Amino acid sequence: MAGSSHHILPRPKFDTPVKILIVVAPYYKDIADNLVAGAQAEIAAAGGSHEVIEVPGALEVPTAIAMAERLSSYDGYVALGCVIRGETTHYDTVCNDSSRALQLMGLQGLCIGNGILTVENKDQADVRADPEGQNKGGGAAAAALHLIALERKWGGARKGVGFTGDILLARNKDGSENA
Repeated sequence: MAGSSHHILPRPKFDTPVKILIVVAPYYKDIADNLVAGAQAEIAAAGGSHEVIEVPGALEVPTAIAMAERLSSYDGYVALGCVIRGETTHYDTVCNDSSRALQLMGLQGLCIGNGILTVENKDQADVRADPEGQNKGGGAAAAALHLIALERKWGGARKGVGFTGDILLARNKDGSENA
């Protein structure tokens, strides 16, 4: 909407620097490069470090994040890419499934900023990806940073996606608990 303004939270501050993985699907390379530039600038401004990896498409972004969560030690993740509506329902599948997977991982405790653009045309993508414009890459990084700050405030990092042994307890016949 023209003329409307949005409230942006102040950048969080960290006692210990954050380490973030940026996962990008560079199908539209120029758009992806702008998204990454915005994310990198936001992470740097917060005093964090990052690594960038590329995957073939938006559907692979959540899988790469899940793999990194299992096998690496990142504080958070930034998911970047662009899906432009085409002539088939593939657009809906890619948009819905990538977003749903990222959301489910977030609900399980991962700190993820979702910057996968879902647009009608390239012009819309260019405006949203431009670091000097809407800067959706920077916004996704900011979201991850805010979630990391909340996680640290409420007790620190917990590894693993899904249920953990301390949640699933079995009762023995004598009433004692087994993990």
